[in-house]
Amino acid sequence: MGQHTVEKIGGTSMSDYRSVRDNIIFKPTQENNMYQRVFVVSAYSGMTDKLLEHKKTGDAGVFALFAQERKQNNWFPALQDVRSAMLDINHSLFEEGELRHKADAFLNSRLQEAQECLEDLHRLCQHGHFSISEHLATVREMLASIGEAHSAWNTAHLLQRDGVNAVYVDLTGWNSPSHMSLDERIIDAFKEVDLSKELPIATGYAHSETGLMSTFDRGYSEMTFSRIAVLTEAYEAVIHKEFHLSSADPRLVGESNAVPIGRTNYDVADQLANLGMEAIHPKAAKGLRQSGISLRVKNTFEPDHTGTLITGDYVSDAPCVEIIAGCRGVFAVELFDQDMAGDIDKFDVAILKVLNQFHAHIIAKDINANTITHYLAINLKTLKRVMRALHERFSDAEITQRKVAIVSAIGSDMKTTGMLAKAVKAIAEQNVNVLAMHQSMRQVDMQFVVDEEDYEKTICSLHKELVEVHNHGRAICLAS
Repeated sequence: MGQHTVEKIGGTSMSDYRSVRDNIIFKPTQENNMYQRVFVVSAYSGMTDKLLEHKKTGDAGVFALFAQERKQNNWFPALQDVRSAMLDINHSLFEEGELRHKADAFLNSRLQEAQECLEDLHRLCQHGHFSISEHLATVREMLASIGEAHSAWNTAHLLQRDGVNAVYVDLTGWNSPSHMSLDERIIDAFKEVDLSKELPIATGYAHSETGLMSTFDRGYSEMTFSRIAVLTEAYEAVIHKEFHLSSADPRLVGESNAVPIGRTNYDVADQLANLGMEAIHPKAAKGLRQSGISLRVKNTFEPDHTGTLITGDYVSDAPCVEIIAGCRGVFAVELFDQDMAGDIDKFDVAILKVLNQFHAHIIAKDINANTITHYLAINLKTLKRVMRALHERFSDAEITQRKVAIVSAIGSDMKTTGMLAKAVKAIAEQNVNVLAMHQSMRQVDMQFVVDEEDYEKTICSLHKELVEVHNHGRAICLAS
């Protein structure tokens, strides 16, 4: 292992430069040493939504508008809106002067080149021998890279202004003469960096010949972060977020009852990612876990707190629930067909093909003799497309949809008698109807499907029964 850490800063934190500088850069994890750290930065909050599409609502950004019609009067105003928003950020960070002009020039150059690429591609694909669909994945990656290039360039130069020997590390491949793998790009970019006296600020997007977004989509920055940590043999990986990884959402269960999690393992992180509450993308976590690199999740705005340490080998001292988490706005899509009995595999494969076509995230699913239900974290627009495709594929089936919430009790070790019974009893006492329930033999989580209006009551009742104690609000472990 090396002597350094690799640290990722999320978009919300990036939007507060003063806190990043004072709470992260000037308060290093290694005492009295500002260096021996690598920073991987996300785009400023909301910028990737504007460049691609809104992550939660699906509202079209520049890419989505270009992909839909490609007429300049559709996507060009959205690109100008991005330019205006990014320049506003520059003007809030840099005082009038040479450095602001350099920041604006760098940004305008990237955006102008992107605009020219889109215009040229539109003209090219008007010719019958060229298909736009073959190039959309590349367009998506190009546009996404602008957000991270913007924030990384700004941060590196602001830190230089403030007395730090920071260096901008551009992994976007913007003017790269050749394609290379992700690992090759990272190794090439860092070969001249001296971590003992330089502080690299790297783009969260990294271009590779296979394309990061085709596999990781919006989780690409976490994969870049993970591979840098693995390839440079960091002793610890750190993610800086705007909140603690806590036993539940403090806004629901109360500030005094929610407990920051001190230790957990990558299994728990995977369960959180499945619910859309990512500590880290599961495939990025896999590299860290296999390389024996621990992950620490810290709150940018409470720099003196040690945060949550995630390792591969941690198991709680006794079986317990560590976190109550969940997600609202889940769509339960149920397909019933009498012909399914005895032939479930054929139906299952065909349904999954439809869901994969629309990149629908599956949180959980139920199967019985003649019914398959998938619980999907998708927006309404995608749901309508999924339902239309399913009705076309299964014209004789009864297909229904229902908006629900999923609440999960998660722990590194929950193998004890009676825990599931305690959970169900706690929910029932609040007059909440459990629509479905899941627990695998691995016993690291229990999932409860409830009506969306019962989400908060379910979170609070499970947290009170399985986590809270009244002496100092510390998490309890339920021994059998």
